[in-house]
Amino acid sequence: MASTNTFLDRIPPVTRSLLIVNVIMFVATLLNENFMIRTFALFYPASPLFHWWQPLTHLFMHGGWWHILFNMYALVMFGSIVERSLGTKKFLILYFVTGLGAVALHLGAEWLDIQRLAASADPTAPTAIFDIYRSPMVGASGAVYGVIVAFAMLYPEARMTLIFPPVTLDAKWMVIIFVGIELLTGIAQFHGFSGGLNIAHFAHLGGALFGFLLVWYWRKRGELWRR
Repeated sequence: MASTNTFLDRIPPVTRSLLIVNVIMFVATLLNENFMIRTFALFYPASPLFHWWQPLTHLFMHGGWWHILFNMYALVMFGSIVERSLGTKKFLILYFVTGLGAVALHLGAEWLDIQRLAASADPTAPTAIFDIYRSPMVGASGAVYGVIVAFAMLYPEARMTLIFPPVTLDAKWMVIIFVGIELLTGIAQFHGFSGGLNIAHFAHLGGALFGFLLVWYWRKRGELWRR
C-alpha cells in the first residue's frame, strides 16, 4: 500500500491542531468578518463588546493574510521542534500560558494608557479612551513569541537566518534583538500616541516573558526534559 504520509502528518499533534483551528477561524472570518471580530477578538474588559471567552478565542483570530501566514509559519517551524522536545502536554501548557501572559501585559498596558488619558487635560482624551474600548486585538503572535523564546532557551546555539535583512545569528541573540526591538517600539508607541495601542507590542513582550519564565521554572525544577 502506498504511503499516505502528508505534510500535516509530519507535524506533531498539538502544533497540527493549533494550525488547523487557526485556519478554520481565519476562513470563517473571511466569510463573516464583522461577527467573528465582534464575538471572538479580544476587547478591553470594560468595553461592552468584551466576552469572557475572548482571552482564549482571540488567539485563533488573525487580521489578514500576512498576519496568519507569518504566525503559522513560525508556529510550524519552531512549535514542531519545541513540542517534540518538551512533549505534547508541556507544549500545550506553554502555548496557552504564553498566550494568556500576552493578554495580561497587553491589557495592563491599555489600563495604564487609559489612566494616563483620564488624568490628561487633552480634550481628545475621551475619544482616545473610546478608541481603546472599541479596538480589538487578534492573533497568535503572543503565544508564538513564547514558543520562539522557548526554542531559543532549548537550543541557544541554533543558527537562525532572517529573510530580510539576510542576517544569521545564534537563536539566543536573535531572540534578544527581537525582544529588544519590541520593547523599544512598545514604549515609543505608548508615549507617542494619545490613543490606543494599534500594534500589540506588549502582547508580544508578554508572550516572550511568560515563555522565558515557564521554561526557566521547568529547568530549575529539573522537569524541562521530563515528559
